[in-house]
Amino acid sequence: MRKLHQVAAACAIGAIMLSGNVLAQATATPSGAAAPKKEVTGKDLAFDRRKGNCLACHAMPTLSDAESPGQYGPPLIAMSARFPDKARMRAQIWDATTFNASSSMIPFGKHGVLTEAEIDKVADFVYGL
Repeated sequence: MRKLHQVAAACAIGAIMLSGNVLAQATATPSGAAAPKKEVTGKDLAFDRRKGNCLACHAMPTLSDAESPGQYGPPLIAMSARFPDKARMRAQIWDATTFNASSSMIPFGKHGVLTEAEIDKVADFVYGL
């Protein structure tokens, strides 16, 4: 009986190892390299709870996949009309306290929550709302 358990365990381990190899081959490109990661978009960053997390405070009513929007900040709609100068809106994301010392908006750039490139992506996304 002990031999039977050893054989079954060996078969199970072999199957796990084989399935791992098959999975690795399935995700690799034809050249054998790992599949490239998807480029992170401004929308991804804005919806990411660990990054922009815009939905924690702002509603984005034009987006059907914007779940549980916040009601604390102003809704992010008609942003190009509200901020004709896109650079001004980007500066608001970087550090809102520059324009309003009592702002409760997180200074995403000043505090290093988002990188400069990430702020550019979020600004592009939000400006299009």
